[in-house]
Amino acid sequence: MTDHTPESTQLFLTAAMPCPYLPDRQERKLFTHLTGKRATSLHHLLSDNGFRRSQNLIYRPACDGCTACQSVRIVAGEFALSPRFRRVLKRNADISVEVCQPRATPEQYALFKRYLAQRHAGGGMTQMSFVDYEYMIEDTPVQTVVVQYRLTSEPGSPLVAVALTDVMPDGLSMVYSFYDTTLAQRGLGNLLILDHINQVRMAGLSYVYLGYWVKDSPKMAYKGLYRPLEIQRGPLGWRRFD
Repeated sequence: MTDHTPESTQLFLTAAMPCPYLPDRQERKLFTHLTGKRATSLHHLLSDNGFRRSQNLIYRPACDGCTACQSVRIVAGEFALSPRFRRVLKRNADISVEVCQPRATPEQYALFKRYLAQRHAGGGMTQMSFVDYEYMIEDTPVQTVVVQYRLTSEPGSPLVAVALTDVMPDGLSMVYSFYDTTLAQRGLGNLLILDHINQVRMAGLSYVYLGYWVKDSPKMAYKGLYRPLEIQRGPLGWRRFD
């Protein structure tokens, strides 16, 4: 098995494709493979420089003439609950949280497919089979967990939300999450982030990594609600979001 160091790592560039966030733009990604016993250290190094993991790949946008995608993280120790977020926690007091090994289950997959049908109809992920989903969850060369959220007030405690999360030296990185969209009044998307902030605090760590934020994309607007935020500024490192 090949062991990669930062000096020997080969980076690749994808072909241009339509941007999923901004109309009439093309996106390209810079990526490399995470393999060998140094995968964890390479993952941490590249994540600190704005990369994101997807299975055994790690990537960041490298679009011609555009730097709209900014990697962001929540400073968990300084985060203060707003009245809105207090209401989210109160509405979801009957939801239990379980941190599990990264193993795909039919119950997760069924929830995943319902989520995609409601939120991302027509997207490429809607065609994913259970085997594809299994790869998404289990094909990880780094420390990863699945966080499951169950509604204990209902018979059988149905699964209502799932987060695929990487464990970092300084916090948690939310790789992908999905939830029951029929429970819109509960604000489950917010609950997942609030729970990750709480887990980071309890572990004595610092950050919740939220992936990319795009200023002019309505899909990304929710990330701006979690303050204080830091944005990865390339050679300047992480800087406070104003």
